[in-house]
Amino acid sequence: MTSRGAGTAFSRKNYRLSTEPEKSKVTGIVNSRLLNDYLHRVFTSADGNQPAAAYRKHLTFQNLQEHLERLLAEENGSEDSRDQVAEGRLGPSTVVLDHTSGFEGLLLVDDDLLGVIGHSNFGSIRATTCVYKGKWIYEVLISSQGLMQIGWCTLNCRFNQEEGVGDTPDSYAYDGNRVRKWNVTTTNYGKSWAAGDIVSCLIDLDEGTIAFCLNGISLGTAFDNITRGAGMAYFPAISLSFKESVAFNFGSRPLRYPVEGYRPLQDPPVADLLKARKLLGYLKNVIHIGIDVTEGKLVEKDTSMWQLQGEPTVLITLAHIFNYFSPLMCKVYLVEDVLMTFLLSILERGGAVEAHPLIQQLLDLMWLLMEEYEVHECLKQLLMSLLRAYRFSPIIPDLGLQIHYLRLTIAVLKHEKSRKYLLSNVLFDVLRSVVFFYIKSPLRVEEAGLQELIPTTWWPNRFTKEGKESKEVKEESAEERLRRRAYERGCQRLKKRIEVVEGLQVQILKLLLNNKDRGGGEASRYIFLNKFRKFLQENASNRGNLAVLCPPEYMVCFLHRLIAALRYFWDGHKAKTPAALSSEEAYVPPQLFYNGKVDYFDLQRLGGLLSHLKKTLKDDLAAKANILIDPAELQAVTMDDLDEDEESATSAAQSQRPSAALAIGGALARPAWLSSPTLGRANRFLSTAAVSLMNPRRPLGALEKIKVLSLRAEQRTREDIEGTHGNDGLLLGRPPEEPDQPITENSLLEVLDGIVMMYNLSVHQQLGKMVGVSDDVNEYAMALKDTEEKISRCPKRRRDIHEELLKSQKVFSEKLNHLSRRLAWINVTIYSKEKMQDIYWLLRVCIRTIEHGDRTGSLFAFMPEFYLSVAMNSYSALKNYFSPVNSMEELPGYEETLMRLAAILAKHFADSRIVGTDIRDSLMQALASYVCYPHSLRAVERIPEEQRISMMKNLLAPYEQRPWAQTNWILVRLWRGCGFGYRYTRLPHLLKTKPEDASLPSLQRDLSVASFQKPCPSTLLQRHMADLLRSDRDLAPSFLNSVLNQLNWAFSEFIGMIQEIQQAAERLERNFVDSRQLKVCATCFDLSVSLLRVLEMTVTLAPEIFLDWNRPSSELLLRRLAQLLNQVLNRVTAERNLFDRVVNLRLPGLESVDHYPILVAVTGILVRLLVDTDVQGTERATVVLLADPCFQLRSIQYLLGHAEPSALAAAAPATDKRHFSLHTYTEYISTEELTKVEKMLNHLSEESKQAAATTLPTSEEDLCPICYAHPISAIFRPCSHKSCKACINQHLMNNKDCFFCKATITGVDDFTKPASS
Repeated sequence: MTSRGAGTAFSRKNYRLSTEPEKSKVTGIVNSRLLNDYLHRVFTSADGNQPAAAYRKHLTFQNLQEHLERLLAEENGSEDSRDQVAEGRLGPSTVVLDHTSGFEGLLLVDDDLLGVIGHSNFGSIRATTCVYKGKWIYEVLISSQGLMQIGWCTLNCRFNQEEGVGDTPDSYAYDGNRVRKWNVTTTNYGKSWAAGDIVSCLIDLDEGTIAFCLNGISLGTAFDNITRGAGMAYFPAISLSFKESVAFNFGSRPLRYPVEGYRPLQDPPVADLLKARKLLGYLKNVIHIGIDVTEGKLVEKDTSMWQLQGEPTVLITLAHIFNYFSPLMCKVYLVEDVLMTFLLSILERGGAVEAHPLIQQLLDLMWLLMEEYEVHECLKQLLMSLLRAYRFSPIIPDLGLQIHYLRLTIAVLKHEKSRKYLLSNVLFDVLRSVVFFYIKSPLRVEEAGLQELIPTTWWPNRFTKEGKESKEVKEESAEERLRRRAYERGCQRLKKRIEVVEGLQVQILKLLLNNKDRGGGEASRYIFLNKFRKFLQENASNRGNLAVLCPPEYMVCFLHRLIAALRYFWDGHKAKTPAALSSEEAYVPPQLFYNGKVDYFDLQRLGGLLSHLKKTLKDDLAAKANILIDPAELQAVTMDDLDEDEESATSAAQSQRPSAALAIGGALARPAWLSSPTLGRANRFLSTAAVSLMNPRRPLGALEKIKVLSLRAEQRTREDIEGTHGNDGLLLGRPPEEPDQPITENSLLEVLDGIVMMYNLSVHQQLGKMVGVSDDVNEYAMALKDTEEKISRCPKRRRDIHEELLKSQKVFSEKLNHLSRRLAWINVTIYSKEKMQDIYWLLRVCIRTIEHGDRTGSLFAFMPEFYLSVAMNSYSALKNYFSPVNSMEELPGYEETLMRLAAILAKHFADSRIVGTDIRDSLMQALASYVCYPHSLRAVERIPEEQRISMMKNLLAPYEQRPWAQTNWILVRLWRGCGFGYRYTRLPHLLKTKPEDASLPSLQRDLSVASFQKPCPSTLLQRHMADLLRSDRDLAPSFLNSVLNQLNWAFSEFIGMIQEIQQAAERLERNFVDSRQLKVCATCFDLSVSLLRVLEMTVTLAPEIFLDWNRPSSELLLRRLAQLLNQVLNRVTAERNLFDRVVNLRLPGLESVDHYPILVAVTGILVRLLVDTDVQGTERATVVLLADPCFQLRSIQYLLGHAEPSALAAAAPATDKRHFSLHTYTEYISTEELTKVEKMLNHLSEESKQAAATTLPTSEEDLCPICYAHPISAIFRPCSHKSCKACINQHLMNNKDCFFCKATITGVDDFTKPASS
């Protein structure tokens, strides 16, 4: 077969023919004397000495093969003994994990049987080979830092789901997660390990000891006097918990940290290794020695600039070398030990990768002189070794190891043919190349050299007890300033070193995104696009299967490098095409979402399922985008079709599975990320419960079918993406609202779309997770500050206390030193200013994309939901995660971006085109968070007036059939700071508790934190609300009735729950109240308070809705309001009542339940109705309030601490009992407000006395037969039944039938009892 490479069509067989005598005359081969000298110089003997010319055998191409074979056979005889079975070892010569009988639990094992993932509580597995004599070593590459026990066990050890290696006699283990050693009992040992570390396990059966090393550093002897003797042989073994993963190296690859005197369990291929090293030496000689044909002599050449230059003599010599070298380069050990080492040595001379063209020349030679399958295997093993070496290299101060491996990766990928092969078949298929873009965070800062790099540590020391940065900061001392500046200089040094690595990673992506290398097939960028899309599909379609997902910490780094590479190409295209947009104006045009050119898998669209949208919007697509949907696509898939598909998939899958054990594997997606540290794919599923899983309850084929969906994108070409000759490619179907101007290359638009999707999949989650280190620094800083204060206050005579405090101070200081250095690393790699600008750029891309999509009208429904999610989450990340290091206000165009995002939230939270409940809830939560902060609230106020009014109108729509709790919360935030006693940031009794809840999702955490922000009411939006309620006569009653309904429900639920809690607390037997029930109870209370505050806002802004009885529903609304207020007051203010008893229990989860929040809300409404209104309004409110049968003056007196005489007498013994009174909250309630409450109390006292004096006794016959509280005042038409007006008006809101006879009521007239009666 003919190799394709370097433009020369020779095969290995052709070169062998060139040894014929007549060939030398026509091929330009040098004369025989010079050829003889050249071949002897190239093919030296093993000792390196060349015999004198007179004794040398004359070499030509005719006898070169025989000479080469003789050279390669030298010294092999002495090595034959090494191939024999080594003494002290039993088992196969190739050592792997025992996947047939040596395991316990559920495990996933790699194809090479060297990588393993735990898939049950505590699975165990051992190797196939054991040792009983001598010194042995193997290495374990730690892929995840969780709970694992690694070591040795004997055949007699029996493990289960609770006990593993080290938990039984004759098994010994090291656990770097808990930093302990295990042999039935456990003691402290070693250091903590992290993902990316290598553990060496050593056993000395001559001395009876076991030891471990971490990254080549000995941890000391762990066990001595281990059991030896007849029948005692030790297997390498591991036990690991769910999701944890490692890979073993028993000797199939060169050990990273060999230990003198210890042998790997698997012998290296010594004979092949010698051959490969000799052949490499000959290859180096060819590169080093040149032939000067004109002078007829051999010359030394500069190896770095060596080129083949078509010299036949050199080419044929190389062909002979590669004839033996090529088969050896298919073996992983030799590729890593010989080839990779040689290529790395070429780059060790320094300089840019471009300064070493020798690697490109060598790759040309490989494609020219090796069979294609050999080149493929060699390149695959080379990249696998590079990936493994990069990931498992320890962090050193200059990151030299990582830079070294990345430079070689770049050099290999610079070779066009190699790059395209690796992209098409290896980088995303066999390997997980995203690892190349990851910079791991050192867990042990000492070993990473951060102490030398950042010798001075510093941390912010300006935090209040609640953990929030104090506004009233003291002036920074000179010593603190020096420390801070020294720390910042250290961080800058670290940043420069990390930027070198990041620059190399971006170079790799620039090579993969090259679209100019179209020789010999598709350009690299289009191959990358298809693989990248498949990578996204795997991560989007397997969200619940952690074994398949790319770890989020890798995704974060990949995202930033991809943004850098994308913007480089984007702006490069702008420079060539001035009419195109710059990357600062980038967005994804809306036609990508509906023209079918980009696959969004099963991701949800704003308007629902894609199939539904194609049916309902097919006419809009035809009219606006000129896209016709194939009628065949519109046919609904029946359930029968699905069943047939499942059956066929099941039968096909079963026909391909040779054994029952592997059949179980089909039910699980092939794990990729937690498998071998090469991050290749694994497909063996081991289970000790295989018998019970043989006949699953449901077919496995359907699950497999979902996860193995093929991507149509893989068949796309450059023309399909970029478009040519009237074909718009990805931009097919431009709507009329979209400007007809070039944006950029279409392929870059798809990369941009993928970047947005990546952020949504896991990047945002990881950004939030890493903030935890900063939180730890704050907590330790507060603890240290508190300890130092205690030391300063400690009496001199208490030396014992003083010593303990000094110990605590030392512990906190050491921990802070460690954390501050680790935080410096995290701030540089994750939260740097450049990373913040990337996320900000992504936010602006999403905003522009949403704005362009919104203009398309109904076609906006095709946009994937994740664009809105990323817009909200990226803003949340900028505000909450980056702010300790960098300020969002410094970003260019910050104010405008904030306003545009506000406009999006205000418009789309009630957009009928958006149907998904989750995304609608997220929009509502984002808007609620937005109005909590002054800067973002001002942005809402700056959006166009019609949009503001439309937003307020949507907020005031009736609460039924929508997420009213969030809506109510938004309205409350707009009012907070204006209401009665409503200027607090935290409730008085909660000042000493911590507000944050890190376990909440991002947007919910925003709300949780936002609820403790300083009040920032919006008078502008309040004015819009008042205007809407006044002007729209239908809106006000429907809105207020829904608020009153929800208040009735929320408070009733709250009362019902505290009754259950009280009953549980009074039982004699010990029992616990469900924490979930407590949380629901507290939520109902908070909802009741917020609904009361909305009513207070409504009464304040538009009192005429209740007090202007010319409006049709005003009196009814006022009566309903009075009824609810009286119920709340009576329940909360009764002496020794249910509410009191539950509040005094102080149960965890009910912290927010207290008298103050609910009573001041009710008081605010009453004051507004009875004091802050005109005379007529006061009279009407007073009449209605006093007419309500539930009204008790005692409840109003309770507000000011006036208890009933009987209650005071009963409570006399309990002198420490404190009564509630608004007078005790002078920090929260102004004197003016207290005066109004006293005025209201006096007014009600006087009016209630007068009402009692003038009210005539009413006979039972004259009372309303429904409520028995008010006299009959209404008669129904046509049936003439009677009731009070309050009952009939409330009844007619929901039902038009008479209470008594069920006749339809056509009208209600006033009823006055005749005087004669």
